Amino acid sequence: MSDATTTPPINQASARPPRKPVGITKGPGKTTHEYTFVSRDDEQVLKNGEYVYYELPDLDQPGLNGSSAPMRRVLGRIMKRVPLQLYPDTFLGEPEISPAQVAMMVGYNAHTNELFELHVAIMGYYDPPTGSFINPWIPPQSGKQIFLADDEMLSLVLSRKQTNQPGSATIGSLLTRAPGDVPIVLSVKDVVSTHLGIIASTGAGKSYLASVIIEELMKPQNKACILIVDPHGEYGTLDQIANTPEFSEMGDGRGSGYQAQVRVYKPEQVKVRLSTLNMGDMRALLPEMTEKQQYLLSRAMRKVQETKRGTPWGVNDLKQAIKAVSRQKTDEDSEGADDSSTVHALTWRIEQRFEHSFTFDDTQHLDLPEIFKPGQCTVLQLNEIDERDQQVIVATLLRRLNQARMDTERGKVHSGESYLPYPVFVLLEEAHHFAPGGTDVVSTSILKQVLAEGRKFGIGVGLISQRPGKLNADVLSQCQTQCIMRIVNEIDQKSVAAAIEGVGRDLLNNLPALSKGQVIVAGAAVNTPVICRVRTRHTPHGGESKDAPDLWQKHFSSDIQESRRRNEAPLNGNRGFNLLR
Repeated sequence: MSDATTTPPINQASARPPRKPVGITKGPGKTTHEYTFVSRDDEQVLKNGEYVYYELPDLDQPGLNGSSAPMRRVLGRIMKRVPLQLYPDTFLGEPEISPAQVAMMVGYNAHTNELFELHVAIMGYYDPPTGSFINPWIPPQSGKQIFLADDEMLSLVLSRKQTNQPGSATIGSLLTRAPGDVPIVLSVKDVVSTHLGIIASTGAGKSYLASVIIEELMKPQNKACILIVDPHGEYGTLDQIANTPEFSEMGDGRGSGYQAQVRVYKPEQVKVRLSTLNMGDMRALLPEMTEKQQYLLSRAMRKVQETKRGTPWGVNDLKQAIKAVSRQKTDEDSEGADDSSTVHALTWRIEQRFEHSFTFDDTQHLDLPEIFKPGQCTVLQLNEIDERDQQVIVATLLRRLNQARMDTERGKVHSGESYLPYPVFVLLEEAHHFAPGGTDVVSTSILKQVLAEGRKFGIGVGLISQRPGKLNADVLSQCQTQCIMRIVNEIDQKSVAAAIEGVGRDLLNNLPALSKGQVIVAGAAVNTPVICRVRTRHTPHGGESKDAPDLWQKHFSSDIQESRRRNEAPLNGNRGFNLLR
């Protein structure tokens, strides 16, 4: 719902200065939600995607003292632009001669101004109390004047929030207007409570957009609690937030002020305590186990959990439990089957997998109150960790987070490691690795659960993927705010169209034509789908592609060659000394 108290009325036109119409209605379109109008468009402002409106009397609010009822502005978006006056084909046969000259020579009455037929999709009139557009269910009459929506009107009705309001995130401005004229502002409450999806092809700017959204969440009007799962190490430059004035706020005498913080965990600092793993995690980490080994391991894990009763346990505890349950099984087995080979093989697998791992540890792990703090953005860099291990890390972390938020909200805990008394937002880069389509990995089920139930407990999730066709369709459909950038692959386009509701076909048809940094924003965080130009980041971008030709050229520069000779000289000297010996 929009903030009705902060949104001034925009449907009444009586107090506004005179406006100049840009066209005249021709008639209805293909459906009752479309119409066409004709315009010369001398100033070339009626672009595809531009917003226009016509006026209808507001019959719910009769005029005062016998005056006519106030007018509602029924907004629409231009979908198609068709020229009505064209030169005959024979006038276009000589490229060296302009068609106007040919027309003059043959006495043709050449038109001085072109006419265009513009097809418009009706969005409706904006209703501030509900924060939505209401379709009047009738197109404008033929001959009705059409007006270009002004910047002020669009700023008020396209976005649910205004720039710098509490709970606002200004990610850019409307593409069809000059940069900055019509800000596009997301409602952070809706982003976090209904989840976010950022979908784009490689190089379209999805990581850049994600960083812009993170910057907005870390500003003083939000002071968010954010975790970024970063499989490629692209978000480390966000640590500059701590040194940038946009992310600080002076105290008012009663408070100590605000300064956003960023905490980056390198791959070797990301730890998962062994006792937080479940049997599904073990199957993912030990994929070659036989059914007999899985049975023994399952019994051993139950035994060690019962023995330790919530305290951490490690590799040695698990190995001892395996031997204990094996002896117990042998005693219970009337035939006295020998499981020694199975025990030996399973123990060997566990030793090889966990005893020398820098990710899985007997005692250390990521402490939830340390990585989740309001005003802090935590980045987990997983770029040197195996993909299967990354999935287990995400699965265990989401399970712990979900349980902690549930226990806190239900009043089961009031302190300690499982006490998280504030909502959180988790951003997953390369989401198709953690919830691939067509197959389930260890992180898929918990991610589905968090997406379906997390809003009740204050867990918001953002998914970023360059291959929506490879992302689980159920997972993608749970993201009620969508940011869709350039997508060229036809399979990915169809996946987006099938999984995402609320984005018009006319907008999705623009996906291949979008340039880098342009995005279709739709869903719960905005009032209506819009095409946005992403703003410039406050912090450096860490996801740029390598400029291979430039790096190759630098290899032969005089400075680099001189540095290489200095570094190689001691090595050559040592080599000569060794040869003499």
